[in-house]
Amino acid sequence: MRIQRRRWDGSGAAALAASLRANVPAPEAIAGDVAALIADVRERGDEAVLELGERFDGGRPAALRVDPERIEQALAETDPELLAALRTAAANIGAVAEGQLASYRPATILPGQGQEITVSEIAVGAAGIYVPGGRAPYPSTALMGAIPARAAGVERVVVASPVSADGGSSEPHPAVLAACAVAGVDEVYAMGGAQAIAALALGTESVAPVDVIAGPGGPWVQEAKLAVSRWTGIDGYAGPSELVVLADASAPARWLALDLCAQAEHGADGMLVAIVTDDVLAEQIAAEVEQIAAEAPSVSDATLELIVADGTAAGLELADELAPEHLEICCDGAAALARRVRRAGCVFSGALGATAFGDYAAGSNHVLPTGGAGRFTGPLGPGTFRRRISVVEMDRGSAVELGGTVETIARAEGFDVHGASAKARGEARSTDNQD
Repeated sequence: MRIQRRRWDGSGAAALAASLRANVPAPEAIAGDVAALIADVRERGDEAVLELGERFDGGRPAALRVDPERIEQALAETDPELLAALRTAAANIGAVAEGQLASYRPATILPGQGQEITVSEIAVGAAGIYVPGGRAPYPSTALMGAIPARAAGVERVVVASPVSADGGSSEPHPAVLAACAVAGVDEVYAMGGAQAIAALALGTESVAPVDVIAGPGGPWVQEAKLAVSRWTGIDGYAGPSELVVLADASAPARWLALDLCAQAEHGADGMLVAIVTDDVLAEQIAAEVEQIAAEAPSVSDATLELIVADGTAAGLELADELAPEHLEICCDGAAALARRVRRAGCVFSGALGATAFGDYAAGSNHVLPTGGAGRFTGPLGPGTFRRRISVVEMDRGSAVELGGTVETIARAEGFDVHGASAKARGEARSTDNQD
């Protein structure tokens, strides 16, 4: 792992954050290729998905949809220890998802003229969860995506995942299939990459389209999600993994080095930043990172930005400007500092709060905003799969009182008939049909 050291005096946090983010590769260059691929799936359906999957993933299933019996069979074939771990993680993810539902109660508002406005949330009809393949299987992602969708009340939960990278396989990894069974997924399709996103959004002969697509993935997958978002809802841009660590002299260097190297297992294209307030800790982290990376082949050749900051207040300001996917706060008073964070996907408070707990089993979701999107969105949850709907009920008094208001504003915009439409209700005789 490459380590870039710098000392920072606490000034210009926004500019420093922008320069750190500028080092992360931008995916815009592939937009044209992704658009062409989506057009191919639109035109040729299943055959395009199968051909592209064979080209990019190295396998061609006999059919896109995985036989439901095969999914149940995967449960029996899964190592009992792994299956128990998946079920523990599923229970925790489910508990957190269910706990969020209380905030989705319908709200009835009476603005003041007698009209009644009810705003409620209902689940979308179908959700597609993308579970990456490539370097490794991700059964945890199947749980993280499908369980909140099910908790939200989605009737049809679909998973798309590429054929296993083991070689010669024609189906997703058995651990992914087992996780789909644990999560209660309705349909699983052996397809990956941008072509899978296109199939979920547009539909093919074998795949009925979904209303929302969620899940992490590489640049092609995320670019495809952006491209289809004009037709289908998406959770956001869940791109290369990010970790920012804020630590003072009280922090255990070995633990933080493990956390940083763990995130580097996702690839070399993410963002790794350690903001520390102590020179000795900085050197300890650097030494530990170099040792762990040398001994663990799974750790990619990522770049770690190691910044010595002038105090935790300055460090917290920089972290907020970065709006990272994961933020670990390992300082004295970590809980109080965590409450001050305004922009991050998920915050881990205290020395025991390793990001790995959130990645797998604590119950928080590991599908999180990246690329600075923590400024305006948050973790995947039941709300991703629900939409608001308003119901307006006018009585005669509110129609009379607001008719003139509507007419005045509509006239200013040049829409006289809008005004006439509202005014007519206020002028209606009591014998007119007002239902």
